[in-house]
Amino acid sequence: MELEKFIEHTLLKQDATKEELIKLFEDAKKYNFKGVCVNGCNTALAKEYLKNTLVKTVTVVGFPLGAGLSKVKAFEAQRAIMDGADEIDMVMNVQSIKDKDYEYTRKDIETVKHACGSIPLKVIIETDLLTKEEIKKACEIIVEAKADYAKTSTGFVKNGVGAKVEDIELMAEVLRGSNVKIKASGGIKTREQAIKLIEAGASRLGTSSGVNIIEGNNN
Repeated sequence: MELEKFIEHTLLKQDATKEELIKLFEDAKKYNFKGVCVNGCNTALAKEYLKNTLVKTVTVVGFPLGAGLSKVKAFEAQRAIMDGADEIDMVMNVQSIKDKDYEYTRKDIETVKHACGSIPLKVIIETDLLTKEEIKKACEIIVEAKADYAKTSTGFVKNGVGAKVEDIELMAEVLRGSNVKIKASGGIKTREQAIKLIEAGASRLGTSSGVNIIEGNNN
């Protein structure tokens, strides 16, 4: 399995340095990863270092809580695209799912999708905070809102597990027959984990351990 075609090499920690980011970009080029995933302030830097490559620049918006106003998330997305983002990963408003305010959830996603235009939009649903029924509902709303991917996690939930095979299987079942794909992210550290998540239905993997996964290191 050519795992590099699935991996979005990720660095989203708030104390990341420019030196660490440049290493991320160089590793992405060396291993031909699908993309890198960075915060908005680093979009232009990523695009510059990845020019003349096939590595995509992916930018997060509304990160990591998803609790900002929809129009602010939309502005973040527009700005990231101006700076060179090839794809946008937004954080869903988890509160609205918990409150069963599904119209708000859908409109939140639609607002950002409209701002993205033809740029693919992934929606982070934060599976560690949701029940199985809430995961199913979130995926159904993502289909209705015409986003492109459902994504498991930010990786920022305290004591969170992140991507789990059982959640990917559930998401894949709900999304079957739609055009929405799945990005597994959060806690993916080994080659074995990566393969199991892909077999469960993930089309992308967001991980800061891309090099270890490719080289088969389990640490």
